[in-house]
Amino acid sequence: MVRYFFGLRLVVLFFLLVLASFPAFSQRAATVVARPGDGIHSLLRRHGRSASGHYQQFLGLNKGRLTRGNGLVAGRSYQLPPQGPPQNQSKKTTPKAASVAGSSASVLHVPLFGAGHSRMRVLDRTMRGAVYYLSPGHGGPDPGAVGKYGTHKLAEDEYAYDVTLRLARVLMEHGATVYMLVQDPNDGIRDEQFLKIDRDEVTYPRQRIPLNQLARLRQRIAQANKLYTRHKGAYQRLLSLHVDSRSQGQKIDVFFYHHANSAAGLRTARNIHQVFTSRYARSQPNRPYSGNVLPRSSLYEVRTSHAPAVFMELGNIHNARDQPRFLLPDNRQALANWIYEGLQADFKGR
Repeated sequence: MVRYFFGLRLVVLFFLLVLASFPAFSQRAATVVARPGDGIHSLLRRHGRSASGHYQQFLGLNKGRLTRGNGLVAGRSYQLPPQGPPQNQSKKTTPKAASVAGSSASVLHVPLFGAGHSRMRVLDRTMRGAVYYLSPGHGGPDPGAVGKYGTHKLAEDEYAYDVTLRLARVLMEHGATVYMLVQDPNDGIRDEQFLKIDRDEVTYPRQRIPLNQLARLRQRIAQANKLYTRHKGAYQRLLSLHVDSRSQGQKIDVFFYHHANSAAGLRTARNIHQVFTSRYARSQPNRPYSGNVLPRSSLYEVRTSHAPAVFMELGNIHNARDQPRFLLPDNRQALANWIYEGLQADFKGR
C-alpha cells in the first residue's frame, strides 16, 4: 500500500511537469473586464502589456467579442495575452530612430512620446498616405484655461497636449504621417492625473512660442501651411485640441468646429462626432451625448489652415463632472482612440 501511494505521487508529478512544458498550460491567458471609455491600448497598458506589441494577439484572442471597429464594450470580459515579449517578436529587436513625422520602419523610437511610450511598433499601414498636423491649444507662456481640483491647478495646455500626443502615437501605429505643431522636450505621454505645469513648449520645429495669441497662432499655422505645400496632393488634415472654460456648473460634451465653406472639414468633424455618439450610446446608454458639429469660420486656425481643419473642445475645465474626462489617463487615451477611429473612417471614405 505504501509503494502504491509513492508511485501515484510520482505519476502525478510527472503529469504536472509534462503540462508545464506546454505554453497552453503554462501561460494561460488572464481575463479582465473593460471599463467605460476603455480602448484596447489603454486596457493593455493598464495590465502591464505592450499596447502596440500585444495588439494583434489581443485581437486574435478576442475574435468575435469586439465591435466592428475593434472597440471594447464596457462590462464585457476579454482575454489578455500572456505577459512577456509578444509572440513572433524577437527579444533582441532594436528600435530604429524615427522622427515624429513618421517612418517606414516597423519599430519606431520617438523620444517625444516620453520614456515609457517612446518605443512603438507600426501595427499596419491602413493610414498610409494620410498627413496630420496636430495643434494642442496654447503652450509656452500661455497655459490657456486654468481650473482647480482640490488643491491642484489644471492647465488646459498640459491636458490638451497629452491627449494630442496619444492621438499622434495611435495614428503613427497605423502608418500615418504626423506633425506635432507644439512640442515639449521633456513632457511625453504622462500617466498621472495631475499634470505638472511648465512653459518650455516650442512650436515645430524648435521655435520659441510668443506670448501674443495671434503671433502664436500665426507661427504654428505658417509651419503647417509650409508642410502642406510639401505634401501637396496627399490627404491632409489639421486638428486643434482644446479644453474649454465655462462657468463651473456648465457640463459640456466634446464638440467640434469647422469652416463653413469646407466640405472636407465638415465631413471629418462629422466622422469623429459619429464615433463619439456611438461610444457614448454603448458606455453610457442612460445619458444622451449632446456634443455637436458647428461652423465657426472666425477661428484663426480653422480660417487660415490650408489643410481642412477641425477644432475640438474636450470638456469644461471648471466642471467637476467634466474633469474626469481628461484627468484620468485612461480617459485621455479613450479620447485619442475615439478621435483616431473617426479619422480612420474619414480617410477610408475619402
